[in-house]
Amino acid sequence: MYTQALDSPGKEPAVVSGEAAERFQARVDADEKIEPKDWMPEAYRQTLIRQISQHAHSEIVGMLPEGNWITRAPSLRRKAVLIAKVQDEGGHGMYLYSAAETLGISREEMLEQLLSGAAKYSSIFNYPTLTWADVGAIGWLVDGAAIMNQIPICRCSYGPYARAMVRICREESFHQRQGFEIMMTLARGSPAQQAMAQDALNRWWWPSIMMFGPSDADSKHTAQSMRWKIKRFSNDELRQRFIDITVPQAHFLGLTIPDAQLHLDESSGHYGIGPIDWSEFHAVLKGNGPCNQERLEARRSAHAAGEWVREAATAHAQKLKDRAAAAA
Repeated sequence: MYTQALDSPGKEPAVVSGEAAERFQARVDADEKIEPKDWMPEAYRQTLIRQISQHAHSEIVGMLPEGNWITRAPSLRRKAVLIAKVQDEGGHGMYLYSAAETLGISREEMLEQLLSGAAKYSSIFNYPTLTWADVGAIGWLVDGAAIMNQIPICRCSYGPYARAMVRICREESFHQRQGFEIMMTLARGSPAQQAMAQDALNRWWWPSIMMFGPSDADSKHTAQSMRWKIKRFSNDELRQRFIDITVPQAHFLGLTIPDAQLHLDESSGHYGIGPIDWSEFHAVLKGNGPCNQERLEARRSAHAAGEWVREAATAHAQKLKDRAAAAA
């Protein structure tokens, strides 16, 4: 989901120059897709590995906040829809790990980076889901912000990543609608339900705004990533689009955006917002968010509990391979 991966400190090698690099950039400028066996600058490869793997980690960790509500969903219909959504997120992670593997990194290495804490995932998943309305707010706001980020990636320069994103974006659009429908049901319900919806919006609004990453002035890799067309719009451009679309939706629901400085600029047609608390954003990225340790521990426990399944699958695959070799 997430441009934060491009703005985190990395260890990419310096961008090389020369005839090969010029031919590569010409292909990117012509909107040709770069494929796994094509020559590419090592800095391009490493930037992609970092973004795609962190995107995959975000999808996998993103299963946890909503998965926490599967057994407590208010109806059988809500439970079935939520199960399907969580399964979708797991599938998105698998697509993305597969895309990253085409760049020469193994899935085991990527997972080790996640479990050790060396790799980042989106800061948004380090916040708790306190009520059922949080599930709606995640679908409406978090998945809405993700779609804003991800649709341009369908046209990114790296073929496997772009193709994986087509299906992911289609599924995310259903997730966003599901979340909005939950919020609309609550907003049109009893006073207690309306208060629950407003409380969820109050807690998720600013973290969702931060999902787009630091302001352009503070971004580390935005210019180069846009030149390579890994990223086609800046953080602030995407954030503004999200705000302009989401504020009228909140008004339709009868909910109040928790920002006393929110206003519509008549000359530009854009909504202006108050200052973003970037100290909170950086604290969460550094591992000091409300649920950072809880999320990583949950992933580590699940990985350890599934070890016997991986061993059994490996043994079965080897048995089939041995049988095929004997038959030949």
